[in-house]
Amino acid sequence: MQLKVGDKAPLFTLHASDTKEVSLADYAGRNVIVLFFPLAFTGVCTEELCTMRDALADFNGMDTDVVAISVDSPFTLAKFKESENLNFPLLSDFNKEVSRQYGSLYDTFVFGMEGVSKRSAFVVDKEGIIRYAEVLESAGDLPNFAAVKETLAKL
Repeated sequence: MQLKVGDKAPLFTLHASDTKEVSLADYAGRNVIVLFFPLAFTGVCTEELCTMRDALADFNGMDTDVVAISVDSPFTLAKFKESENLNFPLLSDFNKEVSRQYGSLYDTFVFGMEGVSKRSAFVVDKEGIIRYAEVLESAGDLPNFAAVKETLAKL
């Protein structure tokens, strides 16, 4: 199922890198960028999340929070977050349910790995409606962060 602009964002609760539960509902009344990324410690994923880390103050200034989701375990995500000084929650979708709900799951990824999150970006507004949706087929591509900012500027 492919989510599109205007759809209600599927609610989720996942364990963060600190093992605490984080829910989309925790962000009610705020805009949130929901990023999906294939795997921690890989080149493009590191570039993507470090780009977001460095721009987080800009997004926070737009009344927007950020969460990033992958199928990595919370323990792997904790090491990744620490190594890159990431300043937003990394959430483990180890069972692949949320990635599937958001249409952000590869059937088969590199090396025959199955069930890896596709690189994706969603802007969910304060009412829980998707205002931007980008699901990338190529893991080598980065989300269009300029389009994400443009979307948030209109909210």
